[in-house]
Amino acid sequence: MRLLLVEDDRLIARNVIAHLEREGFVVTHETDGECGWFTGESEEFAAVVLDLGLPGMDGLSVLKRWRSGGRGMPVLILTARGNWQERVEGIDAGADDYLTKPFQIPELLARLRAIIRRSCGQSTPVILIGSIEIDPRTKSVKRDGLPVSLTPLEYRCLVHLAHNRQRNVSQAELTEQLYAQDFERESNSVEVLIGRLRRKLGREIIETRRGYGYRIAGDAG
Repeated sequence: MRLLLVEDDRLIARNVIAHLEREGFVVTHETDGECGWFTGESEEFAAVVLDLGLPGMDGLSVLKRWRSGGRGMPVLILTARGNWQERVEGIDAGADDYLTKPFQIPELLARLRAIIRRSCGQSTPVILIGSIEIDPRTKSVKRDGLPVSLTPLEYRCLVHLAHNRQRNVSQAELTEQLYAQDFERESNSVEVLIGRLRRKLGREIIETRRGYGYRIAGDAG
């Protein structure tokens, strides 16, 4: 899934990006508030990691502008300042969670998984779809209790569809969420990916909605 990181400290950003990409996220990085606001306003992301102490426009102002403009993606705020008043202000402005620097990467990843899960109406860590069981903590998938081996790209595609199983997901959205902009791919990459998932999980797991895209089947499994 695509994630936006707005962080001006390049050392922190490199470390966070490396871990996020290992977790399967496609990361867009901005280093100032104005660019971060514009990218978050004009593109779709599964979540945002937003530093408060940004040049150009501070993170709190960026967040307020997103929320006043109707942007509802989950936002995890980062800050080097730990006073509780600032945390309250950030939450009241529309942040979904808060993490104070310095932080541990495993905690950042856990909080990200949680806010993405909550934004999709998923209350438990494990996603259940019929006989399919997806555990984002271990990036593992089971069907009827048996492990299913998926490539990282197949796994990301399945998780995005699972998180958005109440609606149709277009091919364009899957392409945007799964691939970095500079990643070379064939025009039918998404179709091939869906075909591989069906072979591994069962043809009934993913419906093709002509003219609309794909959707996890309501009675999957």
